Amino acid sequence: MTFIPALLLFALYFYLRHRDRRMLRNGVVLVAACYLLLIGITNLLTRWVPGASYVFLAVLALAPLAVLVLAAALIHNGVVMFTSEGRRLGNMVSLLLGLLLIALPVIALALVFTLNFVAIDLAALLFFLCSYFGVVFVVFLAYAVAYGLMPFRDTPRGIVVLGSRLIDGKVPPLLASRLDKALKIYNNTEPRPLLIPSGGQGHDESVPEGVAMGNYLVAAGAVPSDVVVEDKAENTEENLLLSAELFASSGRSGPLLAVTNNYHVLRAALLARQLHIDAEVVGAPTARYYLPSAFLREYVAVLVEHKWLHVLLCLPFLGFTTVLVLAVIANIEQLPIG
Repeated sequence: MTFIPALLLFALYFYLRHRDRRMLRNGVVLVAACYLLLIGITNLLTRWVPGASYVFLAVLALAPLAVLVLAAALIHNGVVMFTSEGRRLGNMVSLLLGLLLIALPVIALALVFTLNFVAIDLAALLFFLCSYFGVVFVVFLAYAVAYGLMPFRDTPRGIVVLGSRLIDGKVPPLLASRLDKALKIYNNTEPRPLLIPSGGQGHDESVPEGVAMGNYLVAAGAVPSDVVVEDKAENTEENLLLSAELFASSGRSGPLLAVTNNYHVLRAALLARQLHIDAEVVGAPTARYYLPSAFLREYVAVLVEHKWLHVLLCLPFLGFTTVLVLAVIANIEQLPIG
């Protein structure tokens, strides 16, 4: 039975989450626990419900169709992002992934049909690597959703609003949702926390993001003395670091709360932990059409930030395939000729 291991993993998950919720390993344990629980429920259903096993087999048989449906959905989202948000590489991530989901099975089948041992082993390696990065994405997405649903535990003494791109020098809807979320928390917290809108000036922006964000907060009712602008940061890491320095220099102390959009919450939390900043992260709503590409970009960013770990974890797949190829070649050379 898999229920006991599943319950043990759930207990471990809640223990690890209590110790520090800003760790991706929590997501690994959560997904493993859910997987074992699902296997246990499936086994019970196949025993108790006549014909249930055929239903599960039918679901498995539909997996290739599900991949095609997912690819089509990603391509559609990529086209929507391309037309709505502009011709930037970041807006084409879902489109590229959708095309890749269609291309990879074709490439793998082409390698298998060559009937060449090396090509077949390369197809196996491709399958292993795709499975690995697919599992990592499930872990990332599952824990990003789980973390985003967690309420922050401590009353914040400072609220950092992470910046994003301005449009014509004004706060666009994506950034406004972060500022509105920060204002809601600010208005419902006593004593009132310090608001720190954070963001430097991009090459295509007429004013620093932090300045425009600060003006938005004051215009929306924040007390001017409660707003301290950070206007130098160029990325999320600098948003957190420079804002923490401003908070410390303001004479206040206590936990920080960073506000961003929901797709960005987990990566910001992971960064805050790495930087040893006492800050949790909450998310603001995001337009639905924007979410698939945004989550994929965050996933790629997390992969890049932990690239050596993933290289290390992928080495067994590469090693297994290499040993298999060498073994096949050695056996072929030992075959009698004639």
